[in-house]
Amino acid sequence: MAIYTIADLHLPGPYGSQKSMDVFEDRWKDCVAKLEKRWRALVEPEDSVVIPGDISWALKPGEALGDLAFIDSLPGTKYLGKGNHDYWWSTVRNLKRMTENAGLHSLRFLYNNSFIIEGIAVVGARGWFPDETLQSGSLDADWKKISNREQIRLKLSISSLPDEAAPLPKVLFIHFPPVWRGYTCRGIMDIIHEAGIKTVYYGHIHGVYSSEGDFESEGVKFRMISADRLDFTPLRVYAE
Repeated sequence: MAIYTIADLHLPGPYGSQKSMDVFEDRWKDCVAKLEKRWRALVEPEDSVVIPGDISWALKPGEALGDLAFIDSLPGTKYLGKGNHDYWWSTVRNLKRMTENAGLHSLRFLYNNSFIIEGIAVVGARGWFPDETLQSGSLDADWKKISNREQIRLKLSISSLPDEAAPLPKVLFIHFPPVWRGYTCRGIMDIIHEAGIKTVYYGHIHGVYSSEGDFESEGVKFRMISADRLDFTPLRVYAE
């Protein structure tokens, strides 16, 4: 059994071609078909796949059911985290009820909680922009308030680990990179150090296909897992 990860699927929700990612780059052309083919060729039913955010363009929970059903149909147990475009995201209790009622039994939600998977302590959070200047376009948001809230969510995820997780390597799956191009979200990084996390998988960034996306900072290894970066092929997870 293995753990894989891939972020930023950007499935179209109920909007079809209106929310197609094809307009951004050729790499996104037929991305859903490519994802399904490469996922099925790689992931076995007993494996696990962590998807930290930007899963569907849907705006409401019910609108996301089609995309969630597609993910459920793929091999493996899937652990879903929240991204900045997951407007459909509700409370975990409501999401669990909705997916269970729809018969989507392979989905789990990584939000204010944690999981032990194949000897790895899996924690997660959405995170936020390391710095306001990294956001393209205008966004009316209280950066400090949102960043503080995301730090609390990460602490909740880490603190939810059971005692038996103490000797296990902790791996963080986060949507926003806490370190990027010279900027650092100090609060998130301090939590990472305090928890002894040495491996971080992150998404959110698109159009970066060079080695720039994989780096080490302050003794922590970061790996970019945006779907276009991985060419829509889930990446095998390894812990330090």
